[in-house]
Amino acid sequence: MEKRIAHSNSIIYMSTIQSIPMSESDLIVRRIKNGTVIDHIEAGKGLKVLNALEIDGKDGNVITIALNVPSAKVSKKDIIKVENRFLKDDDTNKLALIAPKATVNIIKDYKLVEKRRVTLPNEIERIFRCSNPDCITNSGEDIESIMDVVDKMGLVLRCRYCTRILDVNELKYY
Repeated sequence: MEKRIAHSNSIIYMSTIQSIPMSESDLIVRRIKNGTVIDHIEAGKGLKVLNALEIDGKDGNVITIALNVPSAKVSKKDIIKVENRFLKDDDTNKLALIAPKATVNIIKDYKLVEKRRVTLPNEIERIFRCSNPDCITNSGEDIESIMDVVDKMGLVLRCRYCTRILDVNELKYY
């Protein structure tokens, strides 16, 4: 049995299946059995992470998104939980550019089995297109882009083929 409660501009559904005492400052988000939790995303970048990782819910897996969550380390952060999906290396590389301080937690059978900090590699292959229309990678030939990471702190990338410096905020994904 669910009880619907209006609170400020939100509607909260409370279930009588599990009775948990809550104060107004508590936030309860369902645990996931298997999947990935991306934590410590800079506030406001959670939706950009979803887009870059092509997480849209069409596969039927449950996705939990928490935006602007209060954090002890920084004032606010975003969190994403994706059931039944585990990030691959290419996914982690995309994440490193958008949310370089994020952590990836792999959950199996409700237990944390792996926790890793996102790190930017020295080169990124096959993820982004070069923004130079005259670059060989945009010629229609079967040449995949390779971006060299010139400055990890400043997030500066350079196309290995045409040497164009790329703006991280304007990258186009394959």
